[in-house]
Amino acid sequence: MVAEFARRPDPARPGDPAQVPTVPFRPQDVPTAPDAAGPSRAGTRIWPAAGRTAAQAVARGEPQATAPLGAHSFVVPTARPRPSGGALLLTGSLGMGHHVIAQACATSLEARQMRVRTLDSLRMLGGPGGRLGEAVFRAMVAVPGLYDAFHFNQLRTGGRLATAIDATSSRFLVPRMRDELTREPVSVILSVFATGAAATSRVKPDFPGLITVVICTDVCPHRLWVHQNTDLYLVTSQTAMRYVRRFHPRAEVAVVPTPVRAPFYEAPTQRDARLAFGIPLEANCVLLMSGSWGLGPLVEAAEAMAAAGVWVFAVAGHNAKLARRLAALAEREHRVIPFGFTDRIPQLMAAADLVVTSSGDTCSEARVVGRDLLLLDVVPGHGRDNLQGELEKGGAEVAGPGPRALTRSVLAALDRVRPPTSRVARGPQEWEDAFGTALAQVGLAPGR
Repeated sequence: MVAEFARRPDPARPGDPAQVPTVPFRPQDVPTAPDAAGPSRAGTRIWPAAGRTAAQAVARGEPQATAPLGAHSFVVPTARPRPSGGALLLTGSLGMGHHVIAQACATSLEARQMRVRTLDSLRMLGGPGGRLGEAVFRAMVAVPGLYDAFHFNQLRTGGRLATAIDATSSRFLVPRMRDELTREPVSVILSVFATGAAATSRVKPDFPGLITVVICTDVCPHRLWVHQNTDLYLVTSQTAMRYVRRFHPRAEVAVVPTPVRAPFYEAPTQRDARLAFGIPLEANCVLLMSGSWGLGPLVEAAEAMAAAGVWVFAVAGHNAKLARRLAALAEREHRVIPFGFTDRIPQLMAAADLVVTSSGDTCSEARVVGRDLLLLDVVPGHGRDNLQGELEKGGAEVAGPGPRALTRSVLAALDRVRPPTSRVARGPQEWEDAFGTALAQVGLAPGR
């Protein structure tokens, strides 16, 4: 079935895992017998070892002696469901990058005849938890230097504050994960968000046979991406592989291409795209965007570029205020063509000569369409790591976010780039082959 993203229900739907009240998980509250003790039968009682309560013994994984029903014993619940052949993708609603990767992975898994569903691990925190996480992140990014300090001092190293945040998130997410997997078992969980990776590692021991995979496209995965119960990490560079092994030395890691959604492989020629948007065939044209949040002075930059004779596709993403300002600019500057959140990015890239954007998965999409990049250094923390990674790949330059300096860099880049009239891209098979090989490393060969 087609993967569906968890939406914030309004009103709450009965049974929605993101809405069900839960309490923190404690091993002594769920006395499930471990697999090592053999399969359990409903109605069988287990005797604890001397000196310990039954719950303590089970939590320690000690083999127990069975006895007929009677006093001084407790009933072991039916064993948890075994994997069913499906896949669960855990994403997170900080921007669109994680959702984009989840969509691409869902398409690949469905092509292998796997049933796929996708959940937002931040929304699964319940209550204001997910919204609070996004609000805190936005606030930190808005203060110059603050998120850089948190990322490089805490997240990158696994500092006390970062690990405390991780533990607090898991305290709420783990019970919901247990409920979700008990209600609808799967064979594999693929986490494309660090919060989901942490919770998955914690629940894995209770679901024998469950395969856990983490997919991270950052150049330097930070500490909260890495957990001991992860079977396989999929990363996109040798640098990332070594950062994973900094915290998990024996980790199974596969380096794969960044997954890209199918429409980017089907982008039209530049000529066809320009005719569709009404852009002169010989004009200079750029696509200007900065993630779904629209970070940086995009309005001022678009105005300066248009004044220099450049046609500008300006995309605001989910930033409603930015979308209104771009629409107002387009009223007085005909070379600026504004968009809010749009699914026409493949066509916009095809029509443009150059893609001006922040570091992120948009860069991989532009490379598939065959467009050079001019990168905005506006995303702190992991964004600075990723910017350096994109520069190393080639076909990319970096510019400051100031409108005048950015316009000078755009004009210089336009003098250098000569996009082909047809799409030049690596094919999707490169990702599919690497993805399939990686899954086989952990014994998963879906669709065969």
